[in-house]
Amino acid sequence: MRKISVVVPYFQRERGILARALRSALSQQDIGEMDIVVVDDASPVSARSEVAGLPVDQRARIRIVEQINAGPAAARNAGLAQVTADTEYVAFLDSDDEWTPQHLANGLHALEQGFDFYFTDHFQLNQTVSAFNRAKRIQVEQHPRIGDSGHLHAYQGDMFDQILRGNIIGTSTVMYRFAKFRDLRFREEFVYAGEDYLFWLELSKLTSRIAFSSLCECRYGPGVNVFAGSGWGTEKSLRRTHYELKYKKAVARLFSLNDIQLKENRQAVSNLRKHFVADVLHRVMHRKGTDRVLLKHFQVDPKSFVYFVPLSIGLLAGRARSAQGVSRV
Repeated sequence: MRKISVVVPYFQRERGILARALRSALSQQDIGEMDIVVVDDASPVSARSEVAGLPVDQRARIRIVEQINAGPAAARNAGLAQVTADTEYVAFLDSDDEWTPQHLANGLHALEQGFDFYFTDHFQLNQTVSAFNRAKRIQVEQHPRIGDSGHLHAYQGDMFDQILRGNIIGTSTVMYRFAKFRDLRFREEFVYAGEDYLFWLELSKLTSRIAFSSLCECRYGPGVNVFAGSGWGTEKSLRRTHYELKYKKAVARLFSLNDIQLKENRQAVSNLRKHFVADVLHRVMHRKGTDRVLLKHFQVDPKSFVYFVPLSIGLLAGRARSAQGVSRV
């Protein structure tokens, strides 16, 4: 069996989270040689303190890289830079997620059949229904089985389009042939949204040899997450919308889209632009103040500000009509 490296970007405020994730990685069965690279992204709870509680033989399989805080994309890239020359495959595990014991063995089996890219079904945060079943974006029976496994499938279709129109790939479920795509990296300018999608999009352009497992091989955990607590009007919501819009605009710039994809992308940008303006108005009206990301947003999407007045008038008029309708009831 060929060597696997596991890359873990790490930033947590609660003790025990990383240790739990690492135990799930160290408990993988039937995989041969594996090492783990943990990139401590200036975490408030240090990676060294988390690893210290593990048995000596397990600590020997873990390498820790420390850096100033730069976000998950930069942390994953720092981990990839530490992957040794004899490594064939890389798997990603976020520091608050956990794998089932056969995850890497299943991925290894699929990749050893000649596939380059592997992902699995999973349980998202606080969910009891799997991601595949919740989103209904992948019909497992439409993809041929690999051998007699019963749960491994060769993906059939346009994965690039799949990701654009309804991504089904969870970062902590991905394993890929690093030796073939050694120079592929995450785009670090996308700090809070889109960096993983762009990586999958680029990888799907480089290979169509993609496999997946219909088993839930990962469970997402309740650690630090940019999407948690980023609902309407929260401190994180403006920043999240900014980076999502930045990602959507980058897709149209970085890739050649067909007419349907381009139309959907433009509509998504328009919707996010309106959402951004609505969020700023909400903050102003409720005296919440605005995030520093406002200045960055002007550079990324000047049209948000060009359209600020007409969009503001439209949003306020819509609110007035809604209030008027309620008063008539």
